[in-house]
Amino acid sequence: MRYARLGPAGEEIPVAYHNDGTARDLRSLINDLEGQYLDPDALSNLTPEQLEELPIVDSSLRFGPPVAGIGKFICVGLNYAQHAAESGMPAPEQPVLFMKATSTIQGPNDDVVIPKGSEKTDWEVELGVVIGRTCRHFSEDDALGHVAGYLVVNDLSERAFQLEHGGQWVKGKSCDTFGPIGPFLVTPDDVPNPQGLDLWLDVNGKRQQQSNTRDMIFGVAELITYISKYMTLEPGDIISTGTPSGVGLGLKPPVYLKPGDTMELGIEGLGQQRQTTIAYDPVA
Repeated sequence: MRYARLGPAGEEIPVAYHNDGTARDLRSLINDLEGQYLDPDALSNLTPEQLEELPIVDSSLRFGPPVAGIGKFICVGLNYAQHAAESGMPAPEQPVLFMKATSTIQGPNDDVVIPKGSEKTDWEVELGVVIGRTCRHFSEDDALGHVAGYLVVNDLSERAFQLEHGGQWVKGKSCDTFGPIGPFLVTPDDVPNPQGLDLWLDVNGKRQQQSNTRDMIFGVAELITYISKYMTLEPGDIISTGTPSGVGLGLKPPVYLKPGDTMELGIEGLGQQRQTTIAYDPVA
């Protein structure tokens, strides 16, 4: 099942997609796509017959973030060996974890702001995992049963802020607009193997990233298990599972985003994003 949230920022309507392709308004059934409503059983038990009775929503409306009320935005660094190599770092023996501020989160096609003083804003297509049930010290065998669904993430990064301003990655990951997610939240019944998905990203029409999630060093189940040792994962938390090679930092010479550039990215079965970069405006 595909879910989304459609409408202007702050006024999004939660929807599910009927087999006929129409978006159906879920507000008579749930408050929003958040918290308890992300339980995997609740999401997967919605039937076509139930959807048939729900109002159709204009599918031309803006896509907002497909999940609301996100508590934690947890990211995994260097989770593809070739990306670690292009970054000049060894492949990790354990997952590299960092947080991205939830204030970065926006719709999948909203403009991306180049931060004030930035000269090294970079792109990163990633598979996002949305937690649907509380996870605490779980085994790999049980981990995927706690997933509400999957989505596309562009884990934008300012490399100077990340690597040259004191060594804390969160500085380069948490600029406003640096967390486009969606367009869809796709439930696990439509993603039977999260380790077999093609993912890609283009900048100004040129393919920069092309890989498959099978190339992850640490897979989705292993990441959920590992992270749950250190913190409780709660419904609505997002794990962004790392990016493959082809980021601007790794090009020779490096290439970074500037105002007016366009990024298009997607993951097999999860939809596509498109963002245009704009200059920082202190008045906006």
